[in-house]
Amino acid sequence: MLIIPAIDLKDGHCVRLKQGDMDAATVFSEDPAAMAAQWLKQGARRLHVVDLNGAVAGKPKNEAAIKAIVKAVGGDLPIQLGGGIRDLDTIEAYIDAGIGHVVIGTAAVKTPGFLQDACTAFQGHVIVALDAKDGKVAVDGWSKMTGHDVIDLAKKFQDYGVEAVIYTDIGRDGMLSGVNIEATVELARQLTVPVIASGGITDLKDVEKLCAVESEGIMGAITGRAVYQGTLDFAAAQKLADKLSQK
Repeated sequence: MLIIPAIDLKDGHCVRLKQGDMDAATVFSEDPAAMAAQWLKQGARRLHVVDLNGAVAGKPKNEAAIKAIVKAVGGDLPIQLGGGIRDLDTIEAYIDAGIGHVVIGTAAVKTPGFLQDACTAFQGHVIVALDAKDGKVAVDGWSKMTGHDVIDLAKKFQDYGVEAVIYTDIGRDGMLSGVNIEATVELARQLTVPVIASGGITDLKDVEKLCAVESEGIMGAITGRAVYQGTLDFAAAQKLADKLSQK
């Protein structure tokens, strides 16, 4: 079970949002590359980076910060990156720059043909992110609900060839209210590709709960606010996950 620290980029800084609200951003670091190096030092084995400005603009907006992160840790720490990825040229540029996986969210739902093309062209490098509330998928930074059922959509994307599905319960993200284990397991059971849980991790109890259902197909969990605010000690969380995974 991978515990995956998140670096959310806004205007070149490392921030966290509350429920996707760009106006409710807390700046945790002015130096995202140094933050990435810190996570590597604490034992991270994967990093989750989001270009928040890019997600809003529909094109990359934090390239300088992303390049600095890759330069700082890219050789030692695999990076998955999302936000503003809407065309194959952007994916190619990021992979050439040292990004291990690109994460496609809103564009996958709105233009599934793009996701299919991405999976074909960059096999092994594409992860899809599905944000849902009450089983229905949301897009555009959670501002719009769709009628799509999250399990049906995930199965379709699995057939395209995505490497994994990041599942976020948007009612819980950034709220430190615990992971929606039930919904995450329900999704993982329906898929053959692994699920990465996201949203709501608060403390070591949440790590224990996730590890208990790891065998259902949950490979990791993304954590942001909890490790920045200190309710979750990252190094302790990964150590606990490793210990429980060996049982």
